[in-house]
Amino acid sequence: MSGKFAGKKAVVTGGTHGMGLAIVQALLDEGAEVVLTGRNESSNEAARAELKGRAAHVVRSDAADAADIAALAEVARERLGRVDHLFVNHGYAELGALQDVTEEHWDRHFAVNTKGAFFTVQALEPLIPDGGSIVFTTVANDAPFAGLSAYSASKEAVRAFAHVLAAELVPRRIRVNAVAPGFIKTPTMGVPGLSDEERREFEREGDLITPLGRHGTAEEIATAALFLAGDATFTTNVELAVDGGLAQGLPAAAPSAA
Repeated sequence: MSGKFAGKKAVVTGGTHGMGLAIVQALLDEGAEVVLTGRNESSNEAARAELKGRAAHVVRSDAADAADIAALAEVARERLGRVDHLFVNHGYAELGALQDVTEEHWDRHFAVNTKGAFFTVQALEPLIPDGGSIVFTTVANDAPFAGLSAYSASKEAVRAFAHVLAAELVPRRIRVNAVAPGFIKTPTMGVPGLSDEERREFEREGDLITPLGRHGTAEEIATAALFLAGDATFTTNVELAVDGGLAQGLPAAAPSAA
């Protein structure tokens, strides 16, 4: 590892599993000190055990809860002193066809994904020094996923917020970018609560419609996120698709011969 984040301080929301945990591990490998959040205490304990002995501080925090966000900012202030790089990675997704979506279903997505992203940045922005960076995790652009209308709408709102924020933070030279994943191989495949059969079908469909013919890995998302945070020093207001060509309208690769 190059140690390019040596001495840097970072916060990763939704950092106890999947893509978020991969971002945390990559930051630690490169020398950063990290505060990471998760709302599920069992996942938090698993992350604490996995990251034991490293410069990582796991905080239980629900992005939909204003008090939790305020507490996160205080922990970041006490443990880190500043936040050079903020990764707004947390998210909530639940399948729901048009006629199955309830007001509660809709509101939960926007509370976590949209409101949570906005107020997390609002709380932590005072800790970001001039020249720091913010990286959002959005979702594959222009790629419709049946049954994920509430999730997709809430993530589109995050995308719009990131664009405005990039302009708003120009005077402080804080760069604001986003990673847009496609189908990524994680323990829940991004949608918790599916049966084993539903998960296999979801994965099979993803492989079929992704031009490169496979799911991406959490580590590939982490590589892109760290690139935007650390290497892309003349880049702001960019959304980097890490989706195997899904959002670019490329033809799907022919299936491999058995």
